[in-house]
Amino acid sequence: MTDRMTPLELMTKLVGFPTVSRDTNIPLIDWVADYLAGHGIESHRYIDPEQPKHALFAHVGPWEKGAVVLSGHTDVVPVDGQPWDTDPFEVVERDGRYFGRGTCDMKGFDALAIWALVEAHHAGIRRPLQIALSFDEEVGCTGAPPMIEAMQPVLPKGSMVIVGEPSLMKAVTGHKGGTGFNTHIKGFEVHSSLLHTGVNAIMYGAKLIDWANDMNAANMAATPSDTAAMFVPPFTTCHVGMIDGGTAHNITAKDCRFAMDFRVVPGEDKAQWEAAYRAKAAEIEALMQAVVPETSIEVTRRFDVPGLKPEAEGEAETMVRMLTGDNAGHVVSYGTEAGQFQEAGYSAVICGPGSIEQAHQPNEYIDKSEFEAGHAFMRRLIERLQG
Repeated sequence: MTDRMTPLELMTKLVGFPTVSRDTNIPLIDWVADYLAGHGIESHRYIDPEQPKHALFAHVGPWEKGAVVLSGHTDVVPVDGQPWDTDPFEVVERDGRYFGRGTCDMKGFDALAIWALVEAHHAGIRRPLQIALSFDEEVGCTGAPPMIEAMQPVLPKGSMVIVGEPSLMKAVTGHKGGTGFNTHIKGFEVHSSLLHTGVNAIMYGAKLIDWANDMNAANMAATPSDTAAMFVPPFTTCHVGMIDGGTAHNITAKDCRFAMDFRVVPGEDKAQWEAAYRAKAAEIEALMQAVVPETSIEVTRRFDVPGLKPEAEGEAETMVRMLTGDNAGHVVSYGTEAGQFQEAGYSAVICGPGSIEQAHQPNEYIDKSEFEAGHAFMRRLIERLQG
C-alpha cells in the first residue's frame, strides 16, 4: 500500500506539474490515478478527443447515490512575463505562506480533496464521497461539462458538490455567468496614405470595442437590481483583454482578432447580450462592406458558463455552513464550474481555502492558516460522513 501523504506533500506534488491550460495535464492525472490505486481506490477518466487532456473522478464509501462531491480543476494560468521571486512550480514556504502557481487557485484544494478521499476510504464512511478533477477551467470552464456527463453512467449520482475555488472558506452561493466570443475582423489592405479606399480591421474593431465601453458606462450608471446589488461590481461587464492584428504601420490592417467576454448578473439573459453584440458587429460590418464588399466580421462562441443561483435551503450550502459556522451571504463576480454542476442536477456551493485576490498573480500564495483551515474542514467533513 502507498504511504498516505499529508495535504502539504500532496499540494507540493501537484504544483510540481506545470499544467498551464495551453499544455497537457495528463502526467498529473496519471500520478493522481496511481496514488489513489495505491490505496485501493479505482478512478475513472474523461479523455478529451481533441487535445491531450484528461479529467479524473472517483468514488469511495457505499456504492449508492447521494455522495458529496469535491470538485476542483487541474489547470493553472501562465506565468509568462510575471516577475516571480521563486520557481512558480515549486512550493516555497515563507512568512506563513505557501508560494507557487496554483497553491491558491486551486491545487491547494485539489490536494485537500485527494487527502480527504483517501482518508474517507480508510475511515469506512457511511455516506459516499466523490472527487472530480477537471481541466480547462481557466479558459472558460470548458472541461467540466463533458466530465460531468461522463460521470453519470459510471458513478452513483452525487447529490451535492463543493467547488473549492478560493473563498476564504466562506460559503459562496452565487456567482455571475459568463460568455465569450472570438471576434475576427477581416479588412482590406491598402497603403495608409489611401486609407479611405481600404478597410482597417483594427480601427473598425476599435468601434466594436468602444461599444463595450459604452455598455459598461451605461450599466455602471444604471440603478442595479436587487440581485445585481449583491455583486462587485453590481452590473454586467463587457471586457476585451487581448488584441492582435496588422502587418505594418503604413498598411491598413487586414486582420484584427480579439475575444469579447461578458460576466452576466444572474437574472439577466446571456442570450440577449450575445444578440446585442452580434447586432453591433453586423452594423459595423455593413459600414466596412460599403467600402469593400468582401470584408467581414466573424463572431464565434468561445465559452458559455452558467451562473450559480442561490438555492433556497440548498443541501450543499447547508452542509458547508454546518462545517464552517459561516452563516453570512456571499456571492462573487468570477465564474466557476459550480453553475455547470447545478445545471446537471447537483446542489452546489463554492468553498475553498485562500483568497481570489492572490489567484493568477506573480508570487501566488495561500496563507498557511487558510490551508490549515481547509484541512480542518475536510476532517470535519469525514466525521460527518461517518455519521
